[in-house]
This record gives sequence, C-alpha cells and structure tokens, in this order.
Amino acid sequence: MHKKRKGDGYGRLRWKVFWQTLLMLFTAFAGIWFLYTNVLFGRFANMMVAVIQFLTHMSYDEALFLYRDIFPGHFSYFMLAGGLILFVLFFRLFLNWFTRYFGEIDRGVDILVERGEEEIKLSREMEPMEKKLNQVRLTLEQQFYDIREAEEKKDELVMYLAHDIRTPLTSVIGYLSLLKEMPDLTEEQRQKFVDVTLKKAERLETLVNEFFDITRFGRRETELSKEKIDLVYMLVQLREEAYPQLSQKNMTLVFHVGEECSVYGNPDKLARVFHNLLKNAIAYGDRESEIRITAEETMEETCLYVSNQGPVISKEEQKRLFDKFYRMDEARGSDRGGAGLGLAIAKELIGMHGGQITVSSADGYTTFKIVLPKK
Repeated sequence: MHKKRKGDGYGRLRWKVFWQTLLMLFTAFAGIWFLYTNVLFGRFANMMVAVIQFLTHMSYDEALFLYRDIFPGHFSYFMLAGGLILFVLFFRLFLNWFTRYFGEIDRGVDILVERGEEEIKLSREMEPMEKKLNQVRLTLEQQFYDIREAEEKKDELVMYLAHDIRTPLTSVIGYLSLLKEMPDLTEEQRQKFVDVTLKKAERLETLVNEFFDITRFGRRETELSKEKIDLVYMLVQLREEAYPQLSQKNMTLVFHVGEECSVYGNPDKLARVFHNLLKNAIAYGDRESEIRITAEETMEETCLYVSNQGPVISKEEQKRLFDKFYRMDEARGSDRGGAGLGLAIAKELIGMHGGQITVSSADGYTTFKIVLPKK
C-alpha cells in the first residue's frame, strides 16, 4: 500500500507563476487589440494618410487607398510581428521577475559558504527552500562546532598523554639509571628500586592499555557474545579481587542483590564495567566507609546501583565525568586513578549492551546507576 504523497510546499509559487503567465498573455493580446483598433484604424491611420499626402502630394482619397493597401492589406503580418514583439517584451519582464528567486537562493548559499550567523530570508513563495537552507545552515554550524570540539579533544589527548605517561616513565628511567650508576647498592636497596620500577612500569602498561581500549570500543570494533550472568557470583569474585585495595583504606564492599538476580550480557565486559566503577569508588571514597551495590529487576531490565561515601561531585563535573581523559582536579596531580578513561570505557561498554549509565551525587554519597535490558 503506497503512502499518500505530500505536497512539496511550492503550491504558492506555482499559482503565482500561473497567474503571471496568464497576465502576460492577456497583456500581449490586449496590446495587439489596441494596435488593431487604435493604430491601424484610428489616429495613427489619419496621421499616416497625412504623411503620405505630404510626401507624395496625393489627394486624400489616393493617400487613403495607398495606406489601406500597405497596412490593413498586410494586417496579418503586422499583427504577427506586433504580437511577437509584445510577447518577447513581456516574456523578458517575466524572466526578470522569475529569476529573482534564483538571486535570493544565491544570496542564501553565500551565507552558507561564508558561515554567516544571520537567518536566511526568502520570498513567501520560497518558504520551503528557506526552511531547507536554514536547516542546512544549522547542520553546518553543528558540524563546525563538532569539528572544533574534536580538535580541542585531540589537543587535550596530547596534553593528557604527556602528563599521565611521563610521570611513571620518568620514574622508570630514573630508577633504572640509579641501578646502572650505583653498582654498590645493597641487595635490599636494589630490590626496593626494582620493585618501584616494576610498579611504575605496570602503571604505564595500564595507561597504554586504557588508551587502546577506549579507541577500540569507541570504534565499535568489538562484537559481544552475550549470555545470562549470575550477578551475585560476579560480584563475589570482584570483591575478592579488590580486597587488597579495600583493605588499604579499611573500606568494605556490601551488596544487596537477590540470589536469583541476573543480567544478560558479556561476562568479561560487564566485569570490566564493575571493576572500573569499584576502582573509582575506592579511589574517591572516604576511608573506613562502605561501598554498596544494589539491584532492582523488572520484566524488561535490571537496574544496578554502585554507591560510595565521599566528596560530593558538582553538577558541572557530573556532566563531564564520562568524558574521555577527564579527571577531577584533585586527582590530576596524583597517582590516584588511571588516565581518566575508566568511566568512559564503562559508558562505552554499557552502550554496547544497549544500556545506560548515569551518575548522581548529593548528601555525601555518589551513586552510579546502570540500566541493562534483559533481552
């Protein structure tokens, strides 16, 4: 069944062209009728007879006979010539009137090319074209804005890469230089330097892996194999893996999740999401506080909440929290956290599952909410 075709919006223009054409034809025929009634047989005829008399010294009757032989006798030719002349004249005027629309469009295109900020205005008959040109103008403005933003993010990427990679790399080079230049180090000192170097090298590897991951996930190069996941079992494993970090700050991880609660997705990728959120909660949570993970289920989706006690995140920072390479000012100059990619990776992975992740912060608690579809 075919859909009813909607009008293109140029009905007003078509009607105006139609009436202008009728007016041009009517004016041409009126001009020809005027020639016939007022020129060939009116004052023009009397004037021409007088001119013939003056030039040839003929009598009035002889001059009138000659006039009628020349002009009314060849009336059809004069009518044809006069009609063509009038038609060409009026058609030329019609073209001048019609081509002004192209001039308006041309000026509108100039505004697009010059990236002018003023709104494009055309005649009422060209309202559909005016809307399309303004839509193109807004689209181009958005594209230019996106390009500028992408360039700024590239600059930030270079800056963040230089900052985050340089710190551990400098430490690695420094300690290796000490090991090379100080052969008389005790075994205890040598082991300490090696341990610090290894720790910094591992951090450097973590940062580089995060850069590769966010690039790969952002390009959607990874295909997900999904299955039903026992959520409680996954969280128990994550708690065991995070035990050393939790112990350092004397924090506890508790979760209120039903034994039958499950999610549908890729186990490795969702474990990565919870690992990043848990690492973030430990890094920015208060010492000797509690991290909570709760879950709610409906017929169509599972909602998960990861909450920690700590400094309140402002609304402005909440908007940027999932941006690539964004770290709050207090963490920028420290070794706490990674390259500012953990939450960005979590958002990419949740998006690949068809879900959403959001954050809220108030009254001394920060909570991340994850919504995952069950199908």
